[in-house]
Amino acid sequence: AEEGPDLRTREEREGDALAELVDLMLRADQLPEHGGEPVTLTLTMSYEDLANQVGHATLDNGDRVSAEQVRQFACNAGIIPMVLGGAGQPLDVGRKTRTFPAAIRRTLVTRDRGCAFPGCGRPPRQCDAHHIRHWADGGDTSVDNAVLLCRHHHTLIHQSKWEVRLVTGIPTFYAPAWLDPQRRPRRNLINTA
Repeated sequence: AEEGPDLRTREEREGDALAELVDLMLRADQLPEHGGEPVTLTLTMSYEDLANQVGHATLDNGDRVSAEQVRQFACNAGIIPMVLGGAGQPLDVGRKTRTFPAAIRRTLVTRDRGCAFPGCGRPPRQCDAHHIRHWADGGDTSVDNAVLLCRHHHTLIHQSKWEVRLVTGIPTFYAPAWLDPQRRPRRNLINTA
């Protein structure tokens, strides 16, 4: 494959496929919302751990989620920042914002026409908007800092040494050095035809 061998087990591939089907259903316009807005996932973790990609967040039910998973959730979730005091008491609750509003997503659909990863033909409805420079690292929520990626390639970008940058406004990918020592730029020619 273009991105190297798929190191996931069969069970992981099947789980990812199920999660992709669930995501596709959640994007359907006719599905219900909770209290007039999409369901919100409440996670608690320190900003330092999130920015450094270490540690775990705690869900409101007590389950733990890795910092890596939190960063991936944040690409397409409603984020409510909450400032905690030294003893963990809430001091301030910020305002919820959608990470990628509809106008930005429509622009990404027009620009990327689906998953922007080289060789991928997934349509826009099966893609997430991904922060090129993550919001936890100071990246903004804008067309100039975003790319559409299918679930598989979104996970790959978050969990590997693949990099994506916009070069003259076009999503351009760079393979890890072990796959391409020259790290030549790659683009998805399928979506630009």
